[in-house]
Amino acid sequence: MSLEDEILRLKRDRNAVILAHNYQRPEVQDIADFVGDSYGLSVEATKTGADVIVFCGVDFMAQTAKILNPEKTVLIPSRHALCPMAMLLTKNELEQVQKNNPGCETVLYVNTHADVKALATCICTSANAPKIVSQMKTDMVIFGPDANLGYFVSKTCDKKLVYAPEAGFCPTHHQIEMVDVERARKKYPNAVLTVHPECQPQVQDAADFLGSTTQIIKYCVESDEKEFIVGTEMGIIHRLEREAPGKKFYPISEMAVCPTMKNITLEKVRNALLKNRFEVEIPKDVMDRARVGIQRMMDLSK
Repeated sequence: MSLEDEILRLKRDRNAVILAHNYQRPEVQDIADFVGDSYGLSVEATKTGADVIVFCGVDFMAQTAKILNPEKTVLIPSRHALCPMAMLLTKNELEQVQKNNPGCETVLYVNTHADVKALATCICTSANAPKIVSQMKTDMVIFGPDANLGYFVSKTCDKKLVYAPEAGFCPTHHQIEMVDVERARKKYPNAVLTVHPECQPQVQDAADFLGSTTQIIKYCVESDEKEFIVGTEMGIIHRLEREAPGKKFYPISEMAVCPTMKNITLEKVRNALLKNRFEVEIPKDVMDRARVGIQRMMDLSK
């Protein structure tokens, strides 16, 4: 029996659903029931009758799935699938920023851990961040942990942002620089440059299209253009090639790889189902408080 067939058998036996983020290895995406962004996958999980959710993504994503599906067993196949950006903002650090800025509402990127989410007024994604921040009641808004996403928000929103931490970033996106843009433009002169707002401000400003992974996919699929430079983690190219056959996609940099996303392999997915590892556990009070900010985001996004 192949590894893929064994995973499918175990999935049936355990009444499980496999969710894979757009940045996962191609073979992991191919075995998944759903492929998408972190928030979209968590919402998808609420619609399923599965008892077990295997979340092929980084830690905060599996936590979000658990928060939205507290009655289900949520497994993350690797303990090492950690998000470096989420680790940049701790509960204590955010509490200090809130103490220094009394009365300010707090909007946190979904790329945060559960105990930090529990302190938020509202959660946001890269797709809806400007819309969410603009609807806050205070003129000053605490925002984190991604200052690059904050730049994206500040261009379309008149709120003053207080960053927590002061200069948080995603290492994979932050390392994409203008030299990469210039090199890609020169190498692929007919290609449209798509960029994720976790990239540095100057890279964002150079983009032909700026958006979340879901927005980039939608744009590339619907566009009349035939060639695209992909300014985000290159794992998304597998899905783009599947959903837009006949079009060409070029990574902006061969270094645009999230090593912790790639920690998850088919073997680890099999072992997650076989050995029930590694189960996501969050205290109920933390889940309940974190769910408030997520629910508010859902309400404000309508």
